[in-house]
Order: sequence, then C-alpha cells, then structure tokens
Amino acid sequence: MKEIVGIRFKSVGKIYYFSPGNIKAETGDRAIVETVRGVECGEVVIANRKIDDNDITVPLKPIIRLANEADLKIVEKNKAKEKEAFQICLEKISKRKLKMNLVDVECTFDNNKLLFYFTAEKRVDFRELVKDLAAVFRTRIELRQIGVRDEAKILGGLGICGREFCCKGYMGEFQPVSIKMAKEQGLSLNPTKISGTCGRLMCCLKNEQNAYEELLKITPKVGAIVVTPDGEKGKVEDVNLITGKLRVKTEKSEVPVTLDRSEVKLLRDAEIKVNRDELKALKGLEDK
Repeated sequence: MKEIVGIRFKSVGKIYYFSPGNIKAETGDRAIVETVRGVECGEVVIANRKIDDNDITVPLKPIIRLANEADLKIVEKNKAKEKEAFQICLEKISKRKLKMNLVDVECTFDNNKLLFYFTAEKRVDFRELVKDLAAVFRTRIELRQIGVRDEAKILGGLGICGREFCCKGYMGEFQPVSIKMAKEQGLSLNPTKISGTCGRLMCCLKNEQNAYEELLKITPKVGAIVVTPDGEKGKVEDVNLITGKLRVKTEKSEVPVTLDRSEVKLLRDAEIKVNRDELKALKGLEDK
C-alpha cells in the first residue's frame, strides 16, 4: 500500500496522484507540485489515502508544499497574464491571417511556459506565431491543437437537456462513445438527435449504456423469434426496452400483438448491428 494525495489542476479535470511525504493535505487545499509541464499549483480533491501499489502505474512525484498566501497571489497574477496573453494572441492570429480559433491560454505556476489551445479544421503552420508570442512574453510558448470535445469542455455551455455539459460539469476524462450504443438504446440515428453541441455523440449515451446492456440481456431484440402465451411462434417487430413491451407478429395473424417481455419465451434472439451505410454516414460523430 502507498499513501497518495489526488490533485486536480482544472475545475473538472483529470485527477493526478502525488506522494504526500510528511504533508497532511485536506480536500480543498491548494498544493505546489512538479509536473511534466513544470511546477504547478493544483487543488487537493483526494486527501491522504492509502491505495494498492497495483493501482499506481508510474512513480509518484512528491508534493513540494501546501500553497501559502504568496503562492496564491502568484496564481492570481498568472490568471491576469492568461487574459492578457489571450487578447495578444488573437491580435497576432488576425495579423497573420491564420485559420485557427483560439480557445484558452494557460500559464504554468512557475511562469516558465505559456500554453495556447486552439481548434482548426486543418493543420496550421504556427511557427511564426510562436516567434511573435515568444518575443512578447519572453518565455517558452507551446501551441496545442485540440478537438471539438476538448473545446466544449473548456468553454462549457448548456446541452439539449437544459443542464450544463457533462464534460464541463463533472467528467474528469472523456469516455468512448459509439454509434452502436445509440442503436442499442433504440435511438433514432439522426445526427441532430444523438449529437451534442460539439457535434459529436452525446456523452450521456455512455452514462446510460450499462442500464441498457442489462435490459438487453432480459429483453428479446427486434427480429427475435419468440413463443407467445397462446403457444404461437412470432417475430418481434418492435421493442421498448424501458417498459419491456414487445410488438410481436405471429404466424397466424397479420395484426401484431403487444406483449410484455415476461409473457414470451425466447426461441432465437437477434443481434443489434450497425450496417456499413449507417456507420459511413455517422462515422464523424465518433471522432474526438
């Protein structure tokens, strides 16, 4: 077992583990640590806790110290610098007529690096832009092209449900979402119905997938062959996974009957598949 402290560097970002040493950190404390980007100030979201060695994949870096008043003043100063850098970068982008959309700017705690996040439809040659920014700020400059999901997470907004984006509100990391999930949940494969504001598949499909997988285990699928309470064979034409209601067309009747999944006996189940045409038409929705 090893003692760890979980630290987050963004309000709803990934949690990283650090070794506390002799430091006792409480949830909500700010801590100074060394990361691959340099010295950073993050928020403690997991207080001192012991976890299994197997849950740690890399050697833990130590916490340098808990943040003091002077450290917090530096953080505020860096935030002001980020706003200034954002405006200056916008001007430089406009001047050089680059086809890129600036999303966010981050300044490391030690002021050793400025990171500029942007989106673009194609690859952008920003070498001259880096030189312009380095001449202004006299520090290391790094530009990172991000995807539309990352842009939505940074900027935030309201989804079609009326609530804050899942990625902005509580998701530390993106989970893979697929077209098959939408089909298994009985949703219309209409891009406007299953995609979020970012133009990619809605993250909430993943949230609900486990529940639908359990329902699919006990519910005959469309195309399944079942036996009705009257002893007749029939084919399932429609399924409502939530209510458990099936529309079954029997061999002796042209009119389908509505039955509960508990009333039928499954002879041969069907399989939910995404055909090539559907996959081709909606493939872009899965991209990050």
